[in-house]
Amino acid sequence: KSLREKINFKMSNKDVQPIIEAEVTGSVNTAFEVLRSRIDKFGVTQPKIQRIGQSGRILIELPGAKDIDRVQRLLQSTAELQFWEVYTNQEIQNFFFQANGVIEATMAQDDDTEVTEKTKEEELEDLLGADTDSTSVKKINNLFAVFSPNFAQSAAQVSSVIGNAAVSDTATVNKYLALKEVRNLLPNELKYVKFLWDANSFTGTLTTGEKKDLINLYAIKSNRDDVAPIEGDVIDDASQTYDQYGSSPEVSMTMNSVGTKLWAKMTTENSGKFVAVVLDNYVYTAPHVNDPITTGRTSISGGSMTVTEAQDIANVLKAGKLPAAAHIIQSEVVGPSLGQEAIDSSLLSFALALILVLVWMVFYYGKAGLMANVALSVNLLFIFGILTSFGAVLTLPGIAGIILTIGMSVDANVIIFERIKEELAKGRGLIESVSHGFSVKGALSAIIDANITTLLTGVILYLFGTGPVKGFAYTLIVGIITSLFTAIFITRLLIDWYAAKGKKFTFTTSITKNWFRNVHVDFLKKRKIAYVLSTIFIVAGLASLFTNSLNYGVDFVGGRSYVIKFDKAIQPTDVSDALKGAFGSSPEVKTYGEVSQLKITTKYKIDEEGNQIDDEVMNILYTNLKQFMPAGTDLETFTGGFDGQEIGVMSRIKVEPTIADDIKTSAKWAVFGSLFFVFLYILFRFRKWQYSLGAVVAVFHDVLVVMGVFSIFYKILPFDMEIGQSFIAAILTVVGYSLNDTVVIFDRIREFSGLDKKGNFATIVNKALSSTLGRTINTSLTTLVVLSAIFFFGGDSIKGFMFALIVGVVVGTYSSLFIASPIMYDTAKKVDKKN
Repeated sequence: KSLREKINFKMSNKDVQPIIEAEVTGSVNTAFEVLRSRIDKFGVTQPKIQRIGQSGRILIELPGAKDIDRVQRLLQSTAELQFWEVYTNQEIQNFFFQANGVIEATMAQDDDTEVTEKTKEEELEDLLGADTDSTSVKKINNLFAVFSPNFAQSAAQVSSVIGNAAVSDTATVNKYLALKEVRNLLPNELKYVKFLWDANSFTGTLTTGEKKDLINLYAIKSNRDDVAPIEGDVIDDASQTYDQYGSSPEVSMTMNSVGTKLWAKMTTENSGKFVAVVLDNYVYTAPHVNDPITTGRTSISGGSMTVTEAQDIANVLKAGKLPAAAHIIQSEVVGPSLGQEAIDSSLLSFALALILVLVWMVFYYGKAGLMANVALSVNLLFIFGILTSFGAVLTLPGIAGIILTIGMSVDANVIIFERIKEELAKGRGLIESVSHGFSVKGALSAIIDANITTLLTGVILYLFGTGPVKGFAYTLIVGIITSLFTAIFITRLLIDWYAAKGKKFTFTTSITKNWFRNVHVDFLKKRKIAYVLSTIFIVAGLASLFTNSLNYGVDFVGGRSYVIKFDKAIQPTDVSDALKGAFGSSPEVKTYGEVSQLKITTKYKIDEEGNQIDDEVMNILYTNLKQFMPAGTDLETFTGGFDGQEIGVMSRIKVEPTIADDIKTSAKWAVFGSLFFVFLYILFRFRKWQYSLGAVVAVFHDVLVVMGVFSIFYKILPFDMEIGQSFIAAILTVVGYSLNDTVVIFDRIREFSGLDKKGNFATIVNKALSSTLGRTINTSLTTLVVLSAIFFFGGDSIKGFMFALIVGVVVGTYSSLFIASPIMYDTAKKVDKKN
């Protein structure tokens, strides 16, 4: 029911109020979902979107967004798409002649009234002969002075464009055409005409010879209720394409069955006439209908439409229509929450870790390690180049994706080198060993399988995830593709080039040549111990999750947000450290607008309401932040709320969680969906469901252990272990790493099983696990070196995030050796016994 149907005149104010409040709440909730959907399509950043209490306002943060105009269009567009019939210039030109005369007479009358009201000062100026600016008293007293009608003197000149005006004069034209005296001139057939401007302007020359930005005007055939014959709710899909000549961008739209019938009817009735496609009361195109359109497809085009504009329009249409117009009431540039010092230290530690990885590769693999380093460096250039070209912003989920791809890039080279070492140990020549190492029968099969399983995870997460899940998935997909390319092609190219010179080429050094050779570990014999240890830890973790829960951050529970101004520039990390003890956890602190102004968001007692709690939080802020304020600043000055305030609390609001229930749900389903497809892929490649089961059980094991560690230790360890958007990225990284590690081992088990079909399966599994031990440890160590360096030398604010990744890598390595393969072995053994 519409609001008009829900309310009648017999209702009291008391009866009406809850209905209106429910309508407002519903509209705000719908607007929240629509805006979030648009933002997800805007880019690959880690956006933050929060409702601000019951105020009807929504707080949105877009990391790295630099095109402010584009952001405003994206957020404020109501996405009200309409299809209208239009009047031609020939049908409306007589009205303009009449209107011009009426406007001229009306404006002249207004001018006479103004003249009679001249002040004595103005009369004195006239008597003294004072110079006056002629333009300041110039009056535009007729329509044609600001509007150029498009008259049709023949059938060939008939058009949907009824005229144009300078962009700067559109307000004046609107004012004239809205005059009561002008509207009274409209004949019955034009009674409900609606004048709308084109969405795009063009540069044209006025009759005076002056060049200006001009814009076309259209006359829409509206009706009493101002309801369009076809509206945007019939659009099934929209995408950015190009016109029939392949030169100009446009938005292609596909209608549902209802829209297809309505569009066919409308274009049939208007064959030989014009129809307009209107978005948010701007005409994007008003083409001549040559033949009926029965396919349900149409497009929005415009002469000056760019690819970006077309993409934004398509995204806005797909996201849906806002229930009411949205207005940006405040816009500020927000600084990074990590603080510049934390960013600098994290980048420095990342660079240090990368150098250590490069040194380790050369130390362990000699000249081959040098080639791998070149490939890894090229890979990083590719990743950052691609992300930059698509306007991606480096956020914590993005960093997680990059770290995972670095590990996978190193892993691919390690797998190849280990296989080449095996072939060389058999007495084969260098060229033959390299060729075998890069072949499908060599390392390529394991690399492809491991990367495809992780790629499948990334694609599903990207398609069905939102917010941080989508940002992580995008970075992961890019990283996997570039890692495969650099490991398989760049490394091979460099090795072949060097080997072709006939120079000595090594895949080991004198120190490491015998490391992990002839290693035989009975992993399966120790599997029951591993089962018991894992069970104990998972049960303890689950018990802690049910009793102790997790330390959910502002992203999950919401918080109170304060904008506080200081008299000098303040580092966000200093303020966060000062408040951490009193609040029990580090608040989120960012530069807000000026460098001396910070936005502080805390979850402290967020579930409690009342003035007493608000006063308590304010006292905590004052007590711990007065050290940064000028000497003598009292609580009243700090609290603010008076005119001319220069320091202290400038504003305070209560914000809702950025990760709503549906984001949690979509993240869960995206993970489950990706694991389902991974299960099917492994089943297809390995021909046994036991392999799929082992991989999926290992993933669940790793995720539960990481969550258990965070639940058990968040009150014990001396750094923040809050659960926020970055933790979701950490969990997804654990999933990707665990799958990659497991599939590589499974590939070797499959290979050995094929070579020894009648051999003891337990022996084969242990042999495969032992033969890949060097690769497993190398890959894990290089990844851990990167993570540990950032953990110990990076900023305090990202220690929790790095800790989650470190735990994930350690547990993922453990599970691939002691959980995945043993589970696969045990279930396969039971099936063999039954058979």
